[in-house]
Amino acid sequence: MLPMPGASSSTWTRLINNLFYVIILSAALDLVGPSIPKATVLLSSIIPGPATKLLVPYLIHLFPYSFRILLLAALSTCGMLVVALSPAGSAGIAAKVAGIVLANISSGGGEVNFLALTHFYGTTSLAAWGSGTGGAGLLGAGAYALATTGLGYSVQETLLASAAIPVGMVLSFFCLLPLGPLRDARGGDGKELEYESVPTEDDEHVPSGDTRDQAGPLAQQDTQDTPPPTPLLPTLRANLLRARSLLLPYMLPLFLVYLAEYTINQGVAPTLLFPLARTPFTHYRDFYPAYVTIYQLGVFVSRSSLPFFRLRSSLYIPSGLQVLNLVVLTAHAVVPFLPNVWVVFAVVFWEGLLGGLVYVSTYAAVREEVAEEEREFSLGAVTVSDSAGIFVAGLLGAVMEGALCGWQVDHGRDWCRRL
Repeated sequence: MLPMPGASSSTWTRLINNLFYVIILSAALDLVGPSIPKATVLLSSIIPGPATKLLVPYLIHLFPYSFRILLLAALSTCGMLVVALSPAGSAGIAAKVAGIVLANISSGGGEVNFLALTHFYGTTSLAAWGSGTGGAGLLGAGAYALATTGLGYSVQETLLASAAIPVGMVLSFFCLLPLGPLRDARGGDGKELEYESVPTEDDEHVPSGDTRDQAGPLAQQDTQDTPPPTPLLPTLRANLLRARSLLLPYMLPLFLVYLAEYTINQGVAPTLLFPLARTPFTHYRDFYPAYVTIYQLGVFVSRSSLPFFRLRSSLYIPSGLQVLNLVVLTAHAVVPFLPNVWVVFAVVFWEGLLGGLVYVSTYAAVREEVAEEEREFSLGAVTVSDSAGIFVAGLLGAVMEGALCGWQVDHGRDWCRRL
């Protein structure tokens, strides 16, 4: 079977859309220093996400995809330039946070946009999307660690170089992506179609012989030269009803897995330290980028597995296992019982596998189980759950990192102060 059109482009656009987010989180320690919780960077990265993902699915259909791509690329570049050119030290923290917020408005909006776009390009594009998300994590974290630790480039030089990445997003959409399926689905004239409304109590008052409101948007285009625009408030009401039906089967397990894994990454991982003589590292600062890279490797493996394997049992099982990972690593940070850093590497890799598995399985389930006329909206709406999980994890992680580090210092392990 030939690959579906748009698969390679879906991989590249998602990879590029997610790169900034990963690079910024990998640079968290270098951006804020050891005295400020790394979750500060996470919160700056994720606070725009829930707001963007809550708003965008209900308004995004008002703008053509070409305009969205150009806007997202511009926001990403401007945000990274602000972060890279901000003064070093505490004097530049406010500017760095502003740049992170700007870049991640683009990242959050891009996730909604590109997930909705997979609706037009078949199941393979969703698998390519998942692979792109994992590849972005591995490439972003690995490249940052290599550039700053292995090759000796400064943080500013590395971030400045990354500001050119959104050019690839523009080229991927306009040069790689076959736009025929998108034009065909939009009626051939490039116009965005309105979402079809879900049944409500008001439908009972529609005469049985009147089928104008019962036809889908494509059918209406066939019978009308210029279909009247759907009022915004009724459309918003219908979309809110759709979102409510997505909460328990899809959004809650995705929220839980992201809550657990990002609490580990931002609140616990900075305190998972060992004597340097027993590790492959020469500086305590090197632990954190290594954990991020290994975690992203696990994410990449599981998110690339969709063509071969998808979880078809309850999504709550891997979410519960992720919570167990959080409990185990937190317990080790308090009372060390894991023998060496290699065991922590294995747990962090397993953490990445679980997170990536729930991510791709959730969106695959939405694609298979949600009615076709509601699928584009649903794929975009579910994205708010992972952002909400990361947001809560940022709040929790900011408290946990300080508490765990303080406990370790009080009990003779001051390594977390030497970062």
